[in-house]
Amino acid sequence: MEALVASENEAAITLEPDIDDLVPSEVSPRLAAGDPAGAATFPKVLRRRLERFFADRNISPKANLTMWVKIAVGLAVLAGSWIAIYALKPGSWKFVALYLLSGLAQTFLLLNIAHDSNHNAISSTPAINKLLNYAFDLCGINSYMWRILHHRGHHSCINLHGEDDALTGRGIFRFTPHEPRAPFHRFQHFYALFFYALFSLDYVFLRDFESFFFPTHDYLKRTRHPMRELAILFAGKGFYLSYMLVLPVVVLGKSPLLVAVAFLLVHLIVGLSVSLVFQTTHTIDTTYFPSDRGEFDNGVYHIFATTADYATTNPVVSWLAGGLNHHIVHHLCPFVCHTHYASLTQIVKETAEEFGIPYRQHPTMTRAIVHHLILLKQLGNES
Repeated sequence: MEALVASENEAAITLEPDIDDLVPSEVSPRLAAGDPAGAATFPKVLRRRLERFFADRNISPKANLTMWVKIAVGLAVLAGSWIAIYALKPGSWKFVALYLLSGLAQTFLLLNIAHDSNHNAISSTPAINKLLNYAFDLCGINSYMWRILHHRGHHSCINLHGEDDALTGRGIFRFTPHEPRAPFHRFQHFYALFFYALFSLDYVFLRDFESFFFPTHDYLKRTRHPMRELAILFAGKGFYLSYMLVLPVVVLGKSPLLVAVAFLLVHLIVGLSVSLVFQTTHTIDTTYFPSDRGEFDNGVYHIFATTADYATTNPVVSWLAGGLNHHIVHHLCPFVCHTHYASLTQIVKETAEEFGIPYRQHPTMTRAIVHHLILLKQLGNES
């Protein structure tokens, strides 16, 4: 058992992928090539301490009981809301209430289950992660393309203009000082929340199809997508739109307008919630935007310069946000289940303070949102 846990620790902390995939692993926090073998460098010490957390307690870095409870709760609420809709055949207002409850469940699944399974962080058995990763498709987002964009287009190139997919503003936003500024960007801190609320609608109806058939990133242009994934793309979209839009009208006889309004409200909730959880971790006024991949000798320094935490002592935020408020730990150990992040963040804080490495954080999510909007205002007014 100890040997198994030790093996899992090594895979989780050193960022080695659990399965072969189109997605390369993130830059490793191992000792930089030029460092003496015995030097007590910050990346080396931090990595050793993170590994020891699991080894000393003889626990797996994958899902614990808390995580399995979260998975059960999320799936039960989503399934229960739809069972209630068809079993009770509620009137308009109760239908919308149950429909919105299913939307909250989808948000919870995306942040807590889909994201972790995308990183193979739930189980050491690849098939379990793959199965749970279809939570993306259950919410209308293609899991295969999300995996590529999130790993290759974000984790390997945090805050790099032209490479980090999370900085893609579709011309509407200027998220980095390396992005050309348009006159209307000076208003982006005003209209940001409105467009963030449309984030998930963009993925459902446009972004996935654009990434498959009209890619802008070079790595997507070079990728030959398996026919199986193309079939899943259309099957997943069809299934999602059927149970969310078509069946309530056909089976329950609900007004198409009522269903459309409820559908829009769900996506306003999903889009705004997911956008703010992620945007407040990299695009704030105190994070750094490197000009190229080679600015840092070690990937750990890159992560600390470009990433920030928030509300790390608030268990409610951590529970709802899938631990993504502990974002530095997530980038250091993406293959570790997020229910371990709070303990690992304490190690990160103490080690960073010991070595004099800046650790960026905000005490609340509200403060993080404010500092994200401050950055948008700065970038909208600077040339």
